[in-house]
Amino acid sequence: MSWLSVWWVWIVAGFAIGVMEVLVPGFIFVGFAIGAVVTGLLIAIGLLGGNLAVTVLVFAVISLIAWLVTRRLVGRRPGQVKIWTRDIND
Repeated sequence: MSWLSVWWVWIVAGFAIGVMEVLVPGFIFVGFAIGAVVTGLLIAIGLLGGNLAVTVLVFAVISLIAWLVTRRLVGRRPGQVKIWTRDIND
């Protein structure tokens, strides 16, 4: 059994990636964090596991969907423009 088939490894990795998201703002890692936690939960309840390629594929698909949903919810709105009112040298 591979260490990637152990459910708690995915959960811990998801939380570690979540910490990286807090340190590097911009909603870059949030999809990976959600994907890892959900993959860990799927392995824990027995819906996933055994085949490493399938597990990694499910992680990638869930991460992509989570990232797209997150960008849709909290990303830049259409027509939103950054307006600078002060210069950095002022």
